[in-house]
Amino acid sequence: MNFTPPSAPSLEACLDRIQSQTFRFFWEGAHPESGLPFDKCFVSGDPSPNIISVSGTGFGILAIVVATERGWISRAAALSRLATMLDHLERSPRFHGAFAHFIDGATGAAMHFSEKDNGGDLVETAFLMQGLICAREYFSAATAEEEKLRTCVSRLFAAVEWNWYTRGEDDALYWHWSPDHGWIMNLPIRGWNEALSTYVLAAGSGTFPIKPESYHKGWARSGEMKNGTSYLGTVLPLGEPYGGPLFISHYSFCAIDPRGLSDRYCGDYREQAVAHTRINHDHCITVPDYRQTGVWGLTASDGPEGYGAHSPTYDKGVIAPTAALSSFPFLPNEAESAMRAMLGYEDGRLLGRFGFADSFVPNAGWVAGTYLAIDQGPIIAMIENFRSGLLWRLFMNAPEVRRGLARLGFTSATHGIGPASV
Repeated sequence: MNFTPPSAPSLEACLDRIQSQTFRFFWEGAHPESGLPFDKCFVSGDPSPNIISVSGTGFGILAIVVATERGWISRAAALSRLATMLDHLERSPRFHGAFAHFIDGATGAAMHFSEKDNGGDLVETAFLMQGLICAREYFSAATAEEEKLRTCVSRLFAAVEWNWYTRGEDDALYWHWSPDHGWIMNLPIRGWNEALSTYVLAAGSGTFPIKPESYHKGWARSGEMKNGTSYLGTVLPLGEPYGGPLFISHYSFCAIDPRGLSDRYCGDYREQAVAHTRINHDHCITVPDYRQTGVWGLTASDGPEGYGAHSPTYDKGVIAPTAALSSFPFLPNEAESAMRAMLGYEDGRLLGRFGFADSFVPNAGWVAGTYLAIDQGPIIAMIENFRSGLLWRLFMNAPEVRRGLARLGFTSATHGIGPASV
């Protein structure tokens, strides 16, 4: 008797499964009153802490857009959930228009991230606005529900006092401000890192825009964010040695389309992301435990010693599924290989109710007992951008985004953005 082994699931079937299962984190696992996604949920099913991360909410809104487009939820259900979320967000305190890093899931009250970080977090706010803007662009029908959503999103965006976060200087934006401690955190937002969209949105604001000088002098550091060194045989255009954790190439690019995007500092931002990802991958394949199990991908995630920003220069043996899965637009073949290895790892141990566990240590038996919003969200968003480009089209079509990119000197051959877009 001849036996034909079953064929492996197709790439499309695997991506459908991963995206839809991960979406449950933001839908079934969200706060029962506000609909806002928890910062963290437990794989065991134990109750989540009553903490909402504002950036995680932004990624969750992107996930709802994708789920609607894919037909996992109805348009009416999506609008109902978003209306509830927006109602709670509008009642949450803001600090010169910016949200806190953490808010209470039931009341919307600002929560301390650290002792002196109890006010506005501009980068968290930017990632929230990415999601809101994509939702506004997607729900474009002339119905009362969709018009109300669009009005609310535009109102929240218009209230952010981006220029106030320059501290009155033509220099960098600053990450934090506290009503009790002022600027004591003293953290300028300087590139290259994950926060590019903060400057794009700040420059595109119709109410409180920053000057282009803040981008060039603050973010780009007058060109000092350039790198140009070769690591493991790959030249890295921008950023720190070896590129840093992979979330740096994911968070802003969940919405900003890097394909054909250029400015005076980088000829093609997709090439930057590809180089960063390639270096991360090529480092991982030199590590025996990673190579033996066929996995790769270092980024910020939970680990046996707690949360850490893992990278080739800070490798603690912790692989996070989001790292490779969110890299599908940049290294699709390598991402698919890692995806299949993770699906089969220890007979499917990594994949649970809300998608892949946050992280694991190959060949050591340790798997994180958590799902994190800021890791689950980019999986859905970046896989969708790889598959259809949906979120990239929505975001790059928004007037604030087109205006911000043009004001900062970006051009996009893909989306027809240039100086005339101002």
